[in-house]
Amino acid sequence: MEDTKYTVVISDEEEYSIWFEYREIPYGWRSTEKTGTKQECLEYIKEVWTDMRPLSLRKKMDASNSNT
Repeated sequence: MEDTKYTVVISDEEEYSIWFEYREIPYGWRSTEKTGTKQECLEYIKEVWTDMRPLSLRKKMDASNSNT
């Protein structure tokens, strides 16, 4: 359905997804406040999610790089 509204959600690991606006956001995820059609939300994610690595991996890699 084109009139279905979604919200962009982000996990504790800073991974993005879309969720039906009318449904409760699952534990471990929070709203980014971006809502719209599926296409609008997916385009937003494409713009903002430039590093697909989970947060814990990025932190580990940064720590390894600073020790060299």
